[in-house]
Amino acid sequence: MKRARIYHKGATVWAEVIDGDQTLKLVSGETLPASDAHWLPPTTPGAAIFALGLNYADHRKELGFQTKEPPLVFLKGHNTLTGHQGATPRPADGNQMHPECELVAIIGKPARKVSVADALDYVSGYTVTCDYAIREYLENYYRPNLRVKNRDATTPLGPWIVDAADLPDPQSLSLRTTVNGVIVQEGSTRDMVLDVAGLIAYLSETQTLLPGDMIMTGTPQGVHFCNPGDEVVCEIEGIGRLVNHLMAEPVA
Repeated sequence: MKRARIYHKGATVWAEVIDGDQTLKLVSGETLPASDAHWLPPTTPGAAIFALGLNYADHRKELGFQTKEPPLVFLKGHNTLTGHQGATPRPADGNQMHPECELVAIIGKPARKVSVADALDYVSGYTVTCDYAIREYLENYYRPNLRVKNRDATTPLGPWIVDAADLPDPQSLSLRTTVNGVIVQEGSTRDMVLDVAGLIAYLSETQTLLPGDMIMTGTPQGVHFCNPGDEVVCEIEGIGRLVNHLMAEPVA
């Protein structure tokens, strides 16, 4: 099953995605063409958002890091999220802003000190994110400050959540990013340094993961700087296409 979160008739509602992703079926039974939907990030308010850096071997090599170094983990705020077909502002001085396609694992039940062998049993579903980075603001790779990774609407998420039962092997998925139809990033989840199960075990060792918490699992190689007006599409096999539109950040 695919579940989307949308804004409809003055309310936030969840809907099932049916008819080859062309139609949304609301809990009320009402249907809506997917093309008419006002998409929201498919997330639970208040859920924690864990983000991973340097968690793909090819991306580490691209940036000149040794594979023995542990992945970087940091937190993101809900202010960063925007939905499918949303608009993301690019700062006037953000000439090195680039998209990062990532698989997102969503926790379905409390997880504490979970073993790698059991970790996937705690996943309720998966979605796609585009975690934009702005390299002008980067202090260093192990300190991704607020100006880089916690800016408003710089993390598109969606379009929907795919149930974990429909995606039994999260380590065999292809990822791709296009900008205006041109491929700028391509890879596979099999290249993660810590796979989804390993990340859940690692994070749950020191804290309890709660239902709705999200783990953004990192991005493969490919750095492409984008401009206002660009259409950016992040696609993951078995989940879907997340479309985002870059715009110039309004002058305050």
